[in-house]
Amino acid sequence: MKILVCISNVPDTTSKITFTDNNTAFNTTGIQYIINPYDEIALARAVELAGNGQGAITVIHVGEAAADPTIRKALAIGADAAVRVDAHPRDAWFVANQIASYAKTQDFDLILTGRESIDFNGSLVQGYIAELLNIPSISIAKKLGIDGKSATVEREIEGGKEVNQVPLPAVVGTAEGVAEPKIPNMRGIMGARSKPLEIIAAVDVPVLSQITHYDTPPPRGNVKLVDKDDIAQLVELLHSEAKVI
Repeated sequence: MKILVCISNVPDTTSKITFTDNNTAFNTTGIQYIINPYDEIALARAVELAGNGQGAITVIHVGEAAADPTIRKALAIGADAAVRVDAHPRDAWFVANQIASYAKTQDFDLILTGRESIDFNGSLVQGYIAELLNIPSISIAKKLGIDGKSATVEREIEGGKEVNQVPLPAVVGTAEGVAEPKIPNMRGIMGARSKPLEIIAAVDVPVLSQITHYDTPPPRGNVKLVDKDDIAQLVELLHSEAKVI
């Protein structure tokens, strides 16, 4: 089985987020980057599926050279090879086109992504890839099993669970529960140094969207306490100030 795992390079959740150039650009100064946690879950499941010589794993990332340490960590976790599309990942459509273009030449049986990246939370790349490749896709997978030429994917829905079976190749966006993220050991770290990391040029993709500016969340307002017996005042404040009723 040939598995392609798509990974993003995202700011660590402890990083303080600021913007520059009149709030039109993300300030990368002092930011520590990590593998997107949902992508790390996807990679962990790929390692399980490909265990004992049952498959080969390639990770792919769309980004610039600064992301190479993140890619090497993915190799240390258990991927066999890596590909970096040498371009700034300007939006989800651009990223999906780069990944689909590469995948078309490789005949992968399974393509895994995280359910979303924790920086933009768009949940778009996985569906775009499947559409561009004309293969099935399922997102927010809680369980993933492979049986021959088909995948069984379990998702949570309101009031229960949904079990889907799709033919391979397919694209699956993983969430918590699919696998436990793996910590690379010393052997994996040393071995990652010699594993291939291929750098390829990006394909041309029309610009369909543009980020005009970023806004930070508004600061928390002052807390107004209401006596537990004064229901009328509480209702009035929820209506006139909070405007939620």
